[in-house]
Amino acid sequence: QVRLVESGGGLIQAGGSLRLSCTASGGTFSNLGMGWFRQAPGKGREFVAGILRDGINKYYADAVKGRFTISRDNAKNTMYLQMNGLKPEDTALYYCAVALRPFRTSTTDFGSWGRGTQVTVSS
Repeated sequence: QVRLVESGGGLIQAGGSLRLSCTASGGTFSNLGMGWFRQAPGKGREFVAGILRDGINKYYADAVKGRFTISRDNAKNTMYLQMNGLKPEDTALYYCAVALRPFRTSTTDFGSWGRGTQVTVSS
């Protein structure tokens, strides 16, 4: 069973940058596709970005395309989300998860969820 732990969240002003990390244990990280989701208060969990196990194929939600970059370091069992140009509407609890199928964006296509890290963007 893969265990995921997110870190790197915080309070930041609009226009700023943060880098989130997701560290995996208990599995072969290099064999796993991965993804980031977020959930704002009162809203459903939404897809943010995904990366295949090759680390080359990446895909993004339209809302973050051009501002966020997903990456991974298989030697460190860690996935990252570099977030630039943050907006107040990016405020949410950010989760990482293991992709059960490639190039999917539904929560039902992901598993082994972490507990999340809070990102708050002030205006």
